[in-house]
Amino acid sequence: MSTQPVSDLAPPQALVLYYELLRRHGYNDSHSGNASVRDGDRIWVTPTGACADTLQADELIPCRPGETPPEGASLDAPLHLAVHAARDDIGAVLHSHGHHAVGLTMSGRDFLPPDFEGSFYFRRVPVLDVPYDRYVEEAPARVAATLAEHPICIVRGHGLYARGENLDRAYKWSCSLEQSARTAYVALQAGLIGLDDILAPKT
Repeated sequence: MSTQPVSDLAPPQALVLYYELLRRHGYNDSHSGNASVRDGDRIWVTPTGACADTLQADELIPCRPGETPPEGASLDAPLHLAVHAARDDIGAVLHSHGHHAVGLTMSGRDFLPPDFEGSFYFRRVPVLDVPYDRYVEEAPARVAATLAEHPICIVRGHGLYARGENLDRAYKWSCSLEQSARTAYVALQAGLIGLDDILAPKT
């Protein structure tokens, strides 16, 4: 992990840092999730099968909006490019697998954070029900459309997608949502809230 201040890191080095942080703190396993960051007219994307423990900046794949991602880019590269294209102010996208957020929303209902910070940041977190066998075809457009309106969303049974003007903000949303889901899980186990307090039907 780099000892340089994050503000001094070039976008590819910063991307590697935040991808490793997701792994270190349990939001991804060794080879799960993916990430992207805007760098001028390029968007750096993690390679397919990337290991967060060993990934180097020179292994990232440079992509360009409107073009087919090069060979070796993450399976989610088209999704990342679609999200970046949805809003001019999106500078980074992080995909993680916080298991409390994923587990609590397996029903497909939207998540209503019960804690102060979660409700302050999100109020309602959209949960997208994308058929597993149609994920590659359907997820890019659906996630991009959702993240054009919300800072974060969950794909049912799969994971979280967060966008931000930079990597730090996307990381903040990823951590904040999983922390909210952990709090909800503890409260559920204690019998202090019910599922209907944290899950809402689709609007």
